[in-house]
Amino acid sequence: MWKVLLVEDETFVRESVKEIIQWEDMGFTLTGEASNGEEALEMIRKQQPDLVLCDIVMPKMDGLELLKETRRAGIASKFVMLTCMGDFESMRKAMEFGASNYILKLSMSVKDLRETLAKISAELSSSTSKPAAMSAAEETAERITHPEVKKIILYIDEHYDEEITLASLSRHVMMGENYVSALFKKKTGETLIHYLHRIRIEKAIELLLTSDLPVNQIGQNVGFMNDNYFIKIFKRITGTTPSQYRNAK
Repeated sequence: MWKVLLVEDETFVRESVKEIIQWEDMGFTLTGEASNGEEALEMIRKQQPDLVLCDIVMPKMDGLELLKETRRAGIASKFVMLTCMGDFESMRKAMEFGASNYILKLSMSVKDLRETLAKISAELSSSTSKPAAMSAAEETAERITHPEVKKIILYIDEHYDEEITLASLSRHVMMGENYVSALFKKKTGETLIHYLHRIRIEKAIELLLTSDLPVNQIGQNVGFMNDNYFIKIFKRITGTTPSQYRNAK
């Protein structure tokens, strides 16, 4: 069964979505629900659901920000956004940030939801059958069409363990630093430094789970020369320290 987290601030909509179909018949099980983005982010970090069915407009943290924070944490949960008619800009941004699909709340039907879940189930089955999961860098590069931004993403993926600065990336694509910084944020939804940290933490997680290397060595291997800074960034992104993460897994 694929795990689903339902995130919606309107109780009536949450209950309607829960009751509209037989989830188990589609291969899904509802493992939790949240009424705002902040609450949902904590649940995503702990549960790592396969699918997040998420409203876009919510208090405390909206659906778009929740999607971005989930990706920054290196969590690859599928996102399907619940939205209102006419909110085309939010729909466009959600798809740009990596959402798999969206459903209009007011006209949602059993058919809409079943078709969407069937699509997500196929995607999940396909991804788990691959020898290795696609890295965050590959996923981002796949959905970004701007050539210079794609070039930066692939460069970071290959050189994350080296010293990388805005100046070195700007030289790599032969553009000004301010322009590169603004362009990357516009096309990916996150700053260069946040993206670099996210990739390094993703690589650190792989080493934590597949090796016996000490935490300080893992930090150095992924590009953090300062142990305390590595632990600080790791905790900011995952909610736990590297040692706690390794022990929990």
